[in-house]
Amino acid sequence: MDKISVVIITLNEERNIARCLKSVRILADEVIVVDSLSNDATKQIAESLGAKVIEQAFLGHIEQKNFAKNQASNDWILSLDADESLSIELQESILEAKKSGLKGGYSMNRLTNYCGKWIRHSGWYPDIKLRLFQKNDGEWTGVNPHDRYELSSDSVITHLKGDLEHFSFYSMDEHREQIEKFSDISSKAKFEKGIRSNWFKVMLKPVAKFLKSFFIKQGFRDGYYGWIIATYSAYATYLKYSKLLQIQRST
Repeated sequence: MDKISVVIITLNEERNIARCLKSVRILADEVIVVDSLSNDATKQIAESLGAKVIEQAFLGHIEQKNFAKNQASNDWILSLDADESLSIELQESILEAKKSGLKGGYSMNRLTNYCGKWIRHSGWYPDIKLRLFQKNDGEWTGVNPHDRYELSSDSVITHLKGDLEHFSFYSMDEHREQIEKFSDISSKAKFEKGIRSNWFKVMLKPVAKFLKSFFIKQGFRDGYYGWIIATYSAYATYLKYSKLLQIQRST
């Protein structure tokens, strides 16, 4: 039977890491936590639940995940964020695939919990993620802080039943704080990749983002939080492109 290494990157995740680790106990042959020098109890909690903790200063979301997968001793990797956990149905799906022989890559739906509510629209679900793959078949790529895994082969990707449960924000204040942080990272990453902004993008892209989230992706069906998500998504888009424009003007 193929062995699976569960790989998780962390930074001050003491409120999430136990839930994540407990959800993979039934299927993990090894658990690696790559911690970005947390100053809370993340490391102690992870070790108490049997994880091997490796400390590594943060390299960037994409770079950190590529570093983390290369620390695993097994060929098959299940890559998770600390604020994610496997639903019972997804645990069973992975176990079934493991018993029958793993091959190619495996994707799954990610279901996000926002301020205590499961969001099933707004462009946030099913939010399909490729998270189970062979260590040497591909790498993490994308534009920081938004990463994605790309297989280097033409392997077939099988979609698993069940949800990857994502506990994103416990409050709207946390969401706003992340928007400020991620818009800094994203604007710099876009500039380095040669992407440029202008006033047309600054003004119209946020409007398009709101309309897509709330109407096209049916965010209105998520009620009050659907409105908040659409509004905050538009604001994040505005910040990203306005900060990119500022970088252009300062260089």
